[in-house]
Amino acid sequence: MLGLKLPTDPRWVRIAEKSIEEILVDHAYCEQKAASSCISLIIHYPEKEKLREVLMPVVTEEWGHFRMVIRELEKRGYSLGRQRNDEYVVELRKRMRKGGTIDQQLGEHLFVNALVEARSCERFRLLSEEISDEKLRDFYRDLMVSEANHYVNFIDLAKEYLPADYVKVRWQEWLAIEADIIARMDIRGDRMH
Repeated sequence: MLGLKLPTDPRWVRIAEKSIEEILVDHAYCEQKAASSCISLIIHYPEKEKLREVLMPVVTEEWGHFRMVIRELEKRGYSLGRQRNDEYVVELRKRMRKGGTIDQQLGEHLFVNALVEARSCERFRLLSEEISDEKLRDFYRDLMVSEANHYVNFIDLAKEYLPADYVKVRWQEWLAIEADIIARMDIRGDRMH
């Protein structure tokens, strides 16, 4: 369903398991950034009623996930720590097309958000199936479903504002770009992406 061209290296879960505090901190900030990204889209495209209608509940959900991850950190005696750059997202944004119509510019943002949600969903699935901590397995299983829904929201919004053929072609280009980024990145157990 996600269509990702390159799966996460299976070693990532084992590495991440050794850095649970770091993964949870990074995850918390990923949720905060997801909420902020949706708010930013709503503000930058106020005339897009469907965008607002679809993304306002996503903002609420992502902020709720942020709070859930904070609670998980606290239960484990960890603190939030400082925000880090998400190199994955930085690399995706570098590859966004500049120019074009307003709808094409919006599409670039929607595609990047869809990729982030798809990769997060894939990683949450890995954690829900392979991490030894049973409580974290359940935690990530619940979040995985939500991330999959968000991925679909962004793709559906792209289809709302852009021709179907354009979305189909550009999405395939984005999937290839994302696979190239993943292939070039080091496997880091302290980052969600």
